[in-house]
Amino acid sequence: MLQVTGIPDACDNLAPIPMECDAPFLSIKGELPRELNGTLYRNGANPQFVSPNAHWFFGDGMLHAFHLENGRASYRNRWVRTPKWLAEHEAGRPLYGEFNLKLPDAPRSVPDDGNVANTNIVFHAGRLLALEEAHLPMQIERDTLETRCYCDYGGALKGPFTAHPKIDPVTGEMLFFGYNASGPLTRTMSFGAIDASGNVTRLEHFKAPFAAMVHDFIVTEHHVLFPILPLTGSIWRAMRGRPPYAWDPRKGSYVGVMKRSGSTRDVRWFRGEACFVFHVMNAWEDGTRIVADVMQSEEAPLFTHPDGRRTDPEKGRARLCRWSFDLAGNTNAFKRSYLDEISGEFPRIDERRAGLRSGHGWYACASPETPMLGMLTGLVHVDGNGHRRTRYLLPTGDTIGEPVFVPRAADANEAEGWLLAVVWRGCENRSDLAVFNATDIAAGPIALVQLGHRIPDGFHGNWVPAG
Repeated sequence: MLQVTGIPDACDNLAPIPMECDAPFLSIKGELPRELNGTLYRNGANPQFVSPNAHWFFGDGMLHAFHLENGRASYRNRWVRTPKWLAEHEAGRPLYGEFNLKLPDAPRSVPDDGNVANTNIVFHAGRLLALEEAHLPMQIERDTLETRCYCDYGGALKGPFTAHPKIDPVTGEMLFFGYNASGPLTRTMSFGAIDASGNVTRLEHFKAPFAAMVHDFIVTEHHVLFPILPLTGSIWRAMRGRPPYAWDPRKGSYVGVMKRSGSTRDVRWFRGEACFVFHVMNAWEDGTRIVADVMQSEEAPLFTHPDGRRTDPEKGRARLCRWSFDLAGNTNAFKRSYLDEISGEFPRIDERRAGLRSGHGWYACASPETPMLGMLTGLVHVDGNGHRRTRYLLPTGDTIGEPVFVPRAADANEAEGWLLAVVWRGCENRSDLAVFNATDIAAGPIALVQLGHRIPDGFHGNWVPAG
């Protein structure tokens, strides 16, 4: 069983599955909308071999693809063939340990590259890319899920590449960043852009206030924001056998604001009290203010303090929170205000409103009515002010992953479409793909695509229309 820091013992869907498979004709309960033609790609940790004390975040990436067409559904899964995966597959045993560093008994010929490509999968400029935040993207064959190679855009891209790039819905440009850009546990960061044709048009570097794990960032129509939060990286700790990444609230929180038309030399740093955010829902400009809705916790979950003590699970609960930055003001403090008390994660929007004022958002939530508060057992739909419109809770014992919005048509109104999410049926130990009417999730799924096996709890995914 994969050991995961800070995950409740009651969560049983973390262990990997041992196989790759194809299921060309899946059973469907209900009726799939005929307009749903495309593929939902999902990525998550599924270690080929489980190392002792392995962290959930560092398992080999496995891709899951649900292809929906004319009311029918099929499924395929494949591991991403990273250099790490290939080396371990050939050896028939684990060769990498904590933070995917080589084990002491690994042969010298084993590559140092510990990439697992396990966090997200995005489609941009004709390329399907499997992502994690410490390496270049891995290019994937869209239909077969076969791994091609690293994608460095003809040598124009170097260094780490975020698992959460942002695609501008107006220009088609993909913005990205990387942390540890000058080496492990350093405070150098990169920022860049890839145009709609797949050309790297920008790559700059700058220094953050301190070395930190930076999972996501914020993009609006005219600005980019870099959250530097005190899940700190320390080479000093790592060399002494202490946690390389640890929660150190003494550092406080910084958010760097940069004009998209400007340079990383012009980043303006805003300050705030210590907090942590894995994921951003959306952000937009409101006059001279920037508003960002994020899933914020008071301490970083799943990690420890510098001395090895676990962070407080209660303070690690993420809740929807609104950040506000006054660009015209004379203070560099940013404001934050919680919008709901319910715990949740994996926020999503109608991506056609990314970086623009949006009127709808969704996220997976925990149920306050059950003792398993850390498990994601439902969905929440919020309006543009972050107010809860409605909620859906699964039967007891089931859990749900990230919801992905799919518009009914390219020109449909915002939120007119469906929400797709993978559900684990705890009592049956298998998974469904649940399809909801995006504006009426309380009514429950309108269709369930049923698998005969389970998909382990994963991270992120995206819908790619047919064509």
